[in-house]
Amino acid sequence: MRWIKRLFALLSLLLVAAAALAAFYAYRSLPKTNGSLQMVGLSAPVKVHRDASDVTHILATQPRDAWMAMGYVHAQERGWQLEFNRRVMRGTLSEVLGPSTLETDKLMRTLGLREAARRQFQGLPADAREALQAYSDGVNAFFAHSEQLLTPEFLLLGIHPQAEAAAGRYWDPLDSVAWSLMMALDLGGNWGNEFARLSALEAIDTPALWELFPPYPGEQPAATADLAKLYRGLGVYRGKTVTSSATPLPEADRGLVASVREQIGADLQRWADELGNIEGKGSNNWVVSGARSATGMPLLANDPHLGLSAPAIWYFARLQAPTAGSTKGMDVIGATLPGTPFVVLGRTQQVAWGFTNTGPDVQDLFLEQINPANPAQYRVPSAGDEPAWTNFGLRMETIRVKGQPDVSHMVRSTRHGPVLSDAQARHGDVMDTSRFVLSLRWTALDQDNRNVVATLEANRAQTVDELLRAFRDFHSPMQSVVMADRSGRIAYKAAGKVPVRSPENDIRGVAPAPGWDLRYDWSGWLPYEETPQDSGARGWIATANQRIHGADYPHFLTQDWAAPYRQERIEALLAQTPKHTPDSFRAMHADQQSAATVRLLPFLQKTASDHPLAAAAQAALRDFNGEMRLESAAPLIYSAWVDAFTRRVIGERLGQARFEAMYGKRLFRNAVEGILERNDTNWCGAAGCPAASGLALTDALNRLQAVHGDDVSAWQWGNAHPAISIHRPFSNVKPLARFFEVRTPTGGDPFTVNVGQYHLDKADAPYANRHAASLRAIYDLENLDNSRFIYQTGQSGNVFSSRYRDMSEAWAAVQYRTLTMKPGQWRSTLELRP
Repeated sequence: MRWIKRLFALLSLLLVAAAALAAFYAYRSLPKTNGSLQMVGLSAPVKVHRDASDVTHILATQPRDAWMAMGYVHAQERGWQLEFNRRVMRGTLSEVLGPSTLETDKLMRTLGLREAARRQFQGLPADAREALQAYSDGVNAFFAHSEQLLTPEFLLLGIHPQAEAAAGRYWDPLDSVAWSLMMALDLGGNWGNEFARLSALEAIDTPALWELFPPYPGEQPAATADLAKLYRGLGVYRGKTVTSSATPLPEADRGLVASVREQIGADLQRWADELGNIEGKGSNNWVVSGARSATGMPLLANDPHLGLSAPAIWYFARLQAPTAGSTKGMDVIGATLPGTPFVVLGRTQQVAWGFTNTGPDVQDLFLEQINPANPAQYRVPSAGDEPAWTNFGLRMETIRVKGQPDVSHMVRSTRHGPVLSDAQARHGDVMDTSRFVLSLRWTALDQDNRNVVATLEANRAQTVDELLRAFRDFHSPMQSVVMADRSGRIAYKAAGKVPVRSPENDIRGVAPAPGWDLRYDWSGWLPYEETPQDSGARGWIATANQRIHGADYPHFLTQDWAAPYRQERIEALLAQTPKHTPDSFRAMHADQQSAATVRLLPFLQKTASDHPLAAAAQAALRDFNGEMRLESAAPLIYSAWVDAFTRRVIGERLGQARFEAMYGKRLFRNAVEGILERNDTNWCGAAGCPAASGLALTDALNRLQAVHGDDVSAWQWGNAHPAISIHRPFSNVKPLARFFEVRTPTGGDPFTVNVGQYHLDKADAPYANRHAASLRAIYDLENLDNSRFIYQTGQSGNVFSSRYRDMSEAWAAVQYRTLTMKPGQWRSTLELRP
């Protein structure tokens, strides 16, 4: 009995010691925010204050020190975010995560972001290069010299950045340029839509394609070519059944570590497969002039919609430094991107701005025909009837893989750009890649990309005119910028580089074009003066990824605009309030009325089903007005029905495997609207769409009953639609996910102002809100220190910090924190000393 007591005492002591050790580690991993720290490379002390809103204020005596301190603070607060993002864009995930991420690394190496960043960096002016170098020095100084322990991600994955940082190689200016390219990659492309159209045309004809991918309301399809005839005539297709792009879950007997790594790889592969798809990647912004505000001065609102992550993509900070020598100073506050030293969205002392994604077609896929007599060559334009051939460009990439030998990956390129088919296995599922491959022409990779310069100059601007000049250098992805200054002026400008296509181009970039035909090459660039703009004569300007020009605009930008539901709702709300205030803007940010739901709701309410819960479901829908409230059952029933209808009707026409390879990345909602409104038997079958709708409702109720139970009155949209800010990689480790993810119930849907985009290919939580307002901000030009902001996690990227998720409830409730340059007091003050 004594031995049992001693053993119990020993175990208790060990548990107490372990808990103490864990607590000590957690404490030592938190950033130092008070007192002083020595920072090699500074020229003078820098004050780093944190205010009551937890915004970081960096006050320096020269710009270089401010940018360097920003790098240090980002590393302090978001060290793992920098590490993970660095590995994604460099294509080195497999070094630490093993072979499960090899395909993602191959894609990043194929795109050549690092090489493009090197070319672009060389063309930057001296002050932009200085800013990026100073920021890199700050990041490296933290990892090389800080006594702060690294966060659990580094510990659990065995990553030790100190030696690289001490040599100045951990982070360098090319990483900051490349991170700008990663944002362009996430937001600025449609290559996924082009490939989806190519795939669909193996199963349907060209008229049916435009029913599946309808053009913008009131427009004709951008391409006049018979694409199905073109591709079949060329012999593009492999001629075998398309397989689903979904990665199978790991088998239980593969071991925990292998299972986790495979889940991480599957997650990143899904992310990679979603690149080049613009659907759902949107935002809202609007501005009213003084004539439409209660104060007589402009108000501006912005909520960029991005994938939700923990930590958030943004970090709010202020950078203040006077001019020093030839380097112009700045005083700017707002949302920074960890990885770059600038405020991307925010305001200075006199002017504010906000972005939405414009979404022009700046990516074209080209069919490259391989020389049957020499596979090292591809077809190029020729003067005569005989084909001409030239060699692929070749670049060997060596990828280190944890626990395995290095992998050699040959990157091929053509006169258009990199060959994506060498890095995206799904191309080989559809195409005969022994005869044709797909290459990518993408504006963001061009040497003249000067996003860095545009953002730097925006941080110095004090007027709308100065912002307009600054954004002349903005390149990729094109952004719809609304702006307002203290003089009362408001404006809109589409800022970015857009290719011009020849009038003879009968495909216009909406699907892959023959790479050997010169009429499909880009013929020039749209001048900045001719991109869409608006001076706000109506008293307001609003954008939400809709077509941002009139029907008489002379230039082609894209066919892939977002449906105008959000923009029309925003304009209606702007019109119904004569004099706006920050509170009326808050109500707009919170709005959950879905016009897309209202459009299809009558079809559902007339649908008959023999399911035992059908009567209760119809009762729940009876008074539903399309407001996607989290506590209501009706939004859940509607969303499950339209999902089931899409799977049945479009899935059966395309073939389920082909459909599943496309679905989730796109909803096909515009197609469903047209099919139901036409009662299109070509899609619904001979029995018609009411019969297909009934089967879909039965499917939906079966699924909802299995997950949510038999009591329809207890169903709630918010339970199925939580906002999930995922953590990479630990969202894929179930015991850790609950600690590292940030979840909160939300309302809304993909078509509401308070957006809640879901990915229906994610079987574990198909209606979860994964792409939403990554921040909300309101800028009051009457008193810019009355501005406000919020986002969905917290400033800290350390899971042990109380600041890791402390904004999440306020974000879900559409509440805000103050964004001011004149806080009443500082929560903490750290001095960085040379």
